[in-house]
Amino acid sequence: MTIGARVFKTGLAVAIALWIGSLIGLKLPLIAAIASVVMIQPSIYRSWVQVLQQLQSNVLGAAAAIAAVWLVGSSPLSIGIVSVLMILLCIRLRAEETIGLTVVTVVVLMEAHGLGWPLVMDRLAALLTGIVTAFVVNIAIAPPRHRGRFVAQMKKSQTQLSLLLRTAVSNELRENVFNRELSGLKGQLRKLEDAFDLYAEERVVRKASRADRARLLVVYQGMLNALERGVTLIEAVEVHYFAASADGAWRGEIDSHIESLCAYHEHLMWKWDGLLKPGASASAPPPESSDLLESIANSADLERADKTRLAVVASAIYAYEERLRRLDKLIEHLQDRRDGAPEDPERLLGL
Repeated sequence: MTIGARVFKTGLAVAIALWIGSLIGLKLPLIAAIASVVMIQPSIYRSWVQVLQQLQSNVLGAAAAIAAVWLVGSSPLSIGIVSVLMILLCIRLRAEETIGLTVVTVVVLMEAHGLGWPLVMDRLAALLTGIVTAFVVNIAIAPPRHRGRFVAQMKKSQTQLSLLLRTAVSNELRENVFNRELSGLKGQLRKLEDAFDLYAEERVVRKASRADRARLLVVYQGMLNALERGVTLIEAVEVHYFAASADGAWRGEIDSHIESLCAYHEHLMWKWDGLLKPGASASAPPPESSDLLESIANSADLERADKTRLAVVASAIYAYEERLRRLDKLIEHLQDRRDGAPEDPERLLGL
């Protein structure tokens, strides 16, 4: 078991919050530690948004707690009612992430009010100490690098996809192994989507960098779409391919199509990494390979039910191929811009 950066930063933020709380003489530095745990986020942008939302919600919570003490007192029932109202207010403000710390603010301030205003201010200062400490730790210590994590996970997922596609038709893997690998690939794809969202949320100051990053996001989105289509193809093969009573010629043709698309996908990743020789291009399948769906529909050798099942597989093959061809164009477009080559208007219109 490894300790990730977020886990490490959470522990560090708790330690620093407790240390600062003791240093400035807070009566209950534990509250600062609790606030710092809530504030650690997976990206700098989300940390900043969380700070703004927490400040807004905690100011409202503090105001509501003080007003409620003056109006209805600080009995357990009144504290519970005010907590419910603050939860509803946070939901209305679309700040659900701040509910936990806002309720803590209400409880600690209302509970401490009977002991005097100095203690109220002390606990409010403890909350602010935890919020600020967690934010500073998150941006200063090992700031998240979502692009590198996304690229590494993308390469791993593409390798796993090629393995499953190549063995889906040949049926070489044991069923339990295949299902385990496919489930792992789907889980990896969900992590990829999360990593993409985190990277897309990051803010860039320079205008030129923003434009280049926007183009990079389009390519990354194309990579994600290609992986998703590949997983859809695996599912189509698993459900419909073996249920169809097709002869060896049809099965051989489908297998050949899938193999060529796996090679095309691998070459695209090599092209993106700059591993291909100058002037070399990814080995795209011939354009006539898209006629597989029409061939199945016009075949006189297949029963109607078998045509339907094979048509589902052929449609998934076509969708996967279309995404790969689009990804190829996106990669060429971005690499041409970086190399300073003149842009082809007809090719750009095809994007």
